Amino acid sequence: MPQQVAVITGAGAGIGRATARTLARAGCDVALIGRNLDRLGDAAAELRELNIRTHIACADVADAKAVEQAAEEIEDVLGPITLWINCAGATVTGQLAALDADEIRRATEVTYLGTVNGTRAALARMRRRGHGTIVNLDRLASLRPPPLQAVENGARAAVRAFSESLRPEILHDGDRIHIAMVHLPAINTPRFSWTRNHTGKHLKPMGPVYEPEIAAEAICRAAFGRERDIWVGLSGVRNWVLSTFVPGLSDRWLAGKGYARQMEKVAVTGDEPDDLYKTVPGAYAAHGRFDMITRKAMPLLLTTRHAQFATVAAFMGFVLFALRRRRH
Repeated sequence: MPQQVAVITGAGAGIGRATARTLARAGCDVALIGRNLDRLGDAAAELRELNIRTHIACADVADAKAVEQAAEEIEDVLGPITLWINCAGATVTGQLAALDADEIRRATEVTYLGTVNGTRAALARMRRRGHGTIVNLDRLASLRPPPLQAVENGARAAVRAFSESLRPEILHDGDRIHIAMVHLPAINTPRFSWTRNHTGKHLKPMGPVYEPEIAAEAICRAAFGRERDIWVGLSGVRNWVLSTFVPGLSDRWLAGKGYARQMEKVAVTGDEPDDLYKTVPGAYAAHGRFDMITRKAMPLLLTTRHAQFATVAAFMGFVLFALRRRRH
């Protein structure tokens, strides 16, 4: 593999930090973008032990000028950017009626516009050379987009539509720039401890929970395998079937069980810090506090090719079934 310069947003903790380690082990030089300079410094120190070059840039991804400046600085220090991964995100949890308009705007700016700003900065540089890879993250909902998380669900849907719309633009211009989407289930990151929370209870992940290293592996496979989409685990197929054919039933289930599955029994005190506007102090890394319930084994990673094969197989099965009925 030729020398790669990878940029990761939201690299100070969670999925971004795990992805940085995975890319460094693959031999990439890694640039880390985030808001917390101390955590970025800790992450960079880990990576230097792997004998690769690193650079940190403190920037809020919701600020397009700051992201542009960080990208320019990274290329000055490390060289041409070949891989850009948008991991940064922030959200607010609670019933929509209880949320403040400014909170909704800020969460959307970080998660959706942060991805847009990162993608624009990457494209501006990759198009000079005609090639590169950008990886964006989607949320793989358990059954259907759950209640209490309308803001993040809306932002992730926007990221998905944005990425789909961008692909034909790149094809039209003839650039060899690859846009990959990784659809992730619940991941054990510190976000459950620092998300702005209006539920009154401590938050917990819903559905099967995986470690950040599994998300990092899926991201790297999407990047280096030139995959269009990767879905982590089989639950995505099951959830699509259920939400498509029995939407009313799934809505009723989420209206009841969907609330309890996202909250612990312990009430919050009301003064917990959150990362919506400012970073939360402390030595957070990739993992959150749910190591005891995470699934350690690598799940199936379903790619676009798998989906195409399944579609063709289903169609052929339908044709054979119809022909057999016609003979009888």
